[in-house]
Amino acid sequence: MKTLFKFSIVSVVALLVSCKGNSNPEAETTTYEDGASGATKKSELQYDGEFHLTNIRQLTNGGDNAEAYFSFDNSMAVFQSNYDGWGVECDQMFYFNIEDNNMMNEKPQMVSTGKGRTTCAYFLPGDTTIIYASTHLGGDKCPPEPSKEQGYVWPIYDTYDIFVANLKGEILDTLTTNVGYDAEPTVSPDGKKIVFTSTRSGDLELWTMNIDGSDKRQVTTGLGYDGGAFFSPDSKKLVFRSSRPKTDEEIKKYKELLAQGLVMPSDMEIYVCNVDGSDLQQVTKLGNANWAPFFHPSGEKILFSSNHASEKGFPFNLYLINLDGTGLKQVSYDGVFDAFPMFSPDGKKLIFSSNRNNGGTRNTNLFIADWKD
Repeated sequence: MKTLFKFSIVSVVALLVSCKGNSNPEAETTTYEDGASGATKKSELQYDGEFHLTNIRQLTNGGDNAEAYFSFDNSMAVFQSNYDGWGVECDQMFYFNIEDNNMMNEKPQMVSTGKGRTTCAYFLPGDTTIIYASTHLGGDKCPPEPSKEQGYVWPIYDTYDIFVANLKGEILDTLTTNVGYDAEPTVSPDGKKIVFTSTRSGDLELWTMNIDGSDKRQVTTGLGYDGGAFFSPDSKKLVFRSSRPKTDEEIKKYKELLAQGLVMPSDMEIYVCNVDGSDLQQVTKLGNANWAPFFHPSGEKILFSSNHASEKGFPFNLYLINLDGTGLKQVSYDGVFDAFPMFSPDGKKLIFSSNRNNGGTRNTNLFIADWKD
């Protein structure tokens, strides 16, 4: 969702830290199509230029916290964290109440098994169960991280499968049993479909299935990593990130990494298509990494994270863009990392991950804000 994703946030943070990014830098002034510009830091939680974000509130304080997604009734959210203060060694799933939580000081309810590594949880209709991907059937321990010799890569663990659990963490069902990567599930607003990323066809493609795991259908077919998909508000379209190699050298490198269970996410763009894969359109052509897309409540725009304006790999900030690729507008102005935005179903709030206000640490925390169009 997605992880790195839908990805492992640890990899993103490691990349940013390796670039020696200051956690609280002054944002450089940049002018975009609509005339908006970023300026200097306004406060620990909000920066000048962040006109769409009001009443920003920090939700967590430690570790890497990401991919927080609202319940259907807007009252809860589920997310992944590797915060060692909560007794986990790698990403596990937790949920909390939006208005009544004390995660800055207390551990929230864990809804994964505590075994293996997890990614991309999402509420199912009724808000009493969730889906998420986990490697725990492949072993109790956290799977190993990729060697740094490969450069900046994300692991595509072939032990990931998609599970249904209740809010006590009890697994109720297993939706995928295919050998290979099945992960990054999200649910349609109408509650009828799940979209996920899978290697079951030999490449990293988008697939859909019914809520009960039946009727699995392939959506995308182009060579490259298609992932982090979300449905439009009317449940008719999908938005996703994709790294699609074009040259012979790029194709060779992609296939070699995929054979090792790896993918290099440094060059990704945003795409949209119908749920059945038809009418595929490339939305961004910005270069660098454009990812973590989510539909604006109107269904006519996309909010996403990007480092396209950077020459050093960071900062990543949030941007709005029309479905036809016009009207690019910067939304956030953190000096290091803003990503994983999700609108609440009622369109009133935005939850996202950020390196802001982390005291110079590597921590990536969750923030929630009131959204203003």
